[in-house]
Amino acid sequence: MTYGWEAAVEAQIRSAQERGEFDNLPGAGRPIPGRDEPYDEGWWIRGLMEREQIPSDLMLPTPLRLRRRIEQLPAELRDLPTEDAVRSYVAVLNAEVVAWLRTPTGPRVVVRPVDVDEAVLRWRADRRRAATIPPVPVPVPVPAVRPARARRRWRWWRR
Repeated sequence: MTYGWEAAVEAQIRSAQERGEFDNLPGAGRPIPGRDEPYDEGWWIRGLMEREQIPSDLMLPTPLRLRRRIEQLPAELRDLPTEDAVRSYVAVLNAEVVAWLRTPTGPRVVVRPVDVDEAVLRWRADRRRAATIPPVPVPVPVPAVRPARARRRWRWWRR
């Protein structure tokens, strides 16, 4: 019974080849990617993350993700326009930290709420520092002009 099934499948493949359905497939003639690499159990999740451009931070457990956000906090606060925006951003982050502390899941990692006043002081210092640094002048491209002699020479050829 198995042989009949295999024969039917082989007949369908052969007829598809004759119709040319396997011609010009993407990747034809190129080696299979990752063929020579050792087997990796997470190959499919890595492929999905690369294909869909999913940041790797989303795969972290909650405490590690919160800890990373706290470490990157000064860089995120730097672009905020007002002190109220800084305070509300830190308040939202602290609410997430407190929610995780109430029902911790994942690995045991020390995560503490951020001091709002300290974050505001650091934000102010970063803004003052950015205001005192003069902006780097952007060089203006100078248009290339041929010397007058070269222009005269070309006019002679046009006559």
